[in-house]
Amino acid sequence: MPSSHASDRLEVVIPNSLRPKQKNYDFNLETAFAAVVSISSHIPETARSAESLGTHRLGHGVCIRPNGLILTVGYLAMEAETIWLSFADGRTIQAHALAHDGDTGLCLLQPLAHISTPYLHLGSAKALKVNDPIILAGAGGVSQAIAAKIVARQSFAGYWEYLLHNALMTSPDHPQWGGAAMINTKGELVGIGSLQLEQEDEKGKTKALNLSIPIDVLLPVLDDMITYGRPHREPRPWLGCQAAEIDNQIVIIGISKRSPARKADLRAGDIVRAIDGKALTTLSDFWRHLWSTGSAGCDVKLTLFREDTEFEVTIRTTENHRYLLPQKIH
Repeated sequence: MPSSHASDRLEVVIPNSLRPKQKNYDFNLETAFAAVVSISSHIPETARSAESLGTHRLGHGVCIRPNGLILTVGYLAMEAETIWLSFADGRTIQAHALAHDGDTGLCLLQPLAHISTPYLHLGSAKALKVNDPIILAGAGGVSQAIAAKIVARQSFAGYWEYLLHNALMTSPDHPQWGGAAMINTKGELVGIGSLQLEQEDEKGKTKALNLSIPIDVLLPVLDDMITYGRPHREPRPWLGCQAAEIDNQIVIIGISKRSPARKADLRAGDIVRAIDGKALTTLSDFWRHLWSTGSAGCDVKLTLFREDTEFEVTIRTTENHRYLLPQKIH
């Protein structure tokens, strides 16, 4: 087995003052952190996501079953050709993407070898409130963990046709957040690290926060993902565009190759004023109205503003996963 994979992992210097201290917890920290693994994935240059996310991705995942089933954030394994997992005991094992859910942004990985390993029980983030303590842990034990607090619970709209209700915002921020384990004071897994964001405080100072996906969005679809590789629900309509809120307007900032948006000649800089006649004021509105039109394959009508001209265009939507490279089963 290539020895290079064992060191192909994220490690950062976290000040001792920010690390969790065993005296403050009723569960064993080292045992809990042994369930967090390092992930290294390699993606072909031909992958749709290669341009935006790169061809070599590093992050973390969390064992949630004694057989080594790993939960992580989806972008780490999206369109991956090879995936390697590095466990706390030094083992490095290849894995494949067992399931991916674009709606939640979560992914399941299965090691390609029989393994017995520490794992975290799934809890719930529903009761977490602002100022409640949590731990955000990357692979590598206490030295890679931060004792943080919930600073906000709010909706988050991503430019890539993504909307997360009740996203968990925490501070201080973990510098290597992707796939990190959010652990509550009972030692349960309650979230998965997804993003780093910047936010202004009441004094106008900018500080970095981590956004985590609450575990509660996984619970209703976990069995489906294990059994079928994806949740058993109608697929959402997908346009294949990236959008942002700029000066209180929804502006197209990018178009995916070969996507419905590309075929309909949407362009970067177009302002989206309405979808099926429903006016848009926020990015959340855009995605909610898009998904309310029906399932993938339905037609949607966008009202656009381009070069001093307002016009309408009808787009036949599709499923996002049809434009991704299929996952390899080794």
